[in-house]
Amino acid sequence: VFLPSSYPSPLIMGNSSTTHLPDSSNRSSEGSNPKGNPKSRHGRIHFPSSNRKKTVLNRPTQNIREIYTLGKELGRGQFGVTRICTNKSTGEVLACKSISKRSFTCREDVEDVRSEVQILESISGKSPNIVKFIGAYEDAHSVHLVMQFCSGGELFDRIVSRGKYSEIAASASCKTIVEVIRTCHLNGIMHRDLKPENFLLLNKDDDAPLMAIDFGLSTFFKPGECSTHPTCVYNM
Repeated sequence: VFLPSSYPSPLIMGNSSTTHLPDSSNRSSEGSNPKGNPKSRHGRIHFPSSNRKKTVLNRPTQNIREIYTLGKELGRGQFGVTRICTNKSTGEVLACKSISKRSFTCREDVEDVRSEVQILESISGKSPNIVKFIGAYEDAHSVHLVMQFCSGGELFDRIVSRGKYSEIAASASCKTIVEVIRTCHLNGIMHRDLKPENFLLLNKDDDAPLMAIDFGLSTFFKPGECSTHPTCVYNM
């Protein structure tokens, strides 16, 4: 059902041998920039701005390091880094994606992060197969998104390691994916980046549940609206 592409997987963080966590920090393709100017997620080149130090979440938050211990780096992308984080009070192991404010080169980049947080807050808990969002934190340098930790790796890597899926196993995975899409659409959300790399296994078991991640390209929609986004052009 899923055929791995012949070109390298466009992983958000790290490489295909790394355990990947919910992340959308690498929203745009990485290309060379001969003039050395930062390139925004929206493909436009801008000069650095002092506005990066302004608040992104538009609300005060606790210092993330007062609540969590940030541990092992699990992957790094163009706009941020994903780490293991542990709740100091409960010992719960989670994932923390830290998006560097240095990557914000235009207003739309900031709005993208705000939208991602709103969507995660809206959809979290609505499906057992969508990663749980714990909370968002902000400091002078980064926006930190804390989420459920999925230790089983990507569906893409599972497909590659197996070599092939039986019809029964493939149909079960497809059923889960369609149910995730249905949940998103019922809640007025288009994911817009569905691919095997954006489904993680909750654990390393053979029958581990699939978990949808990476809502960085997602958007809210209303019935009848037409999406003109390059990754998704069709009438809802």
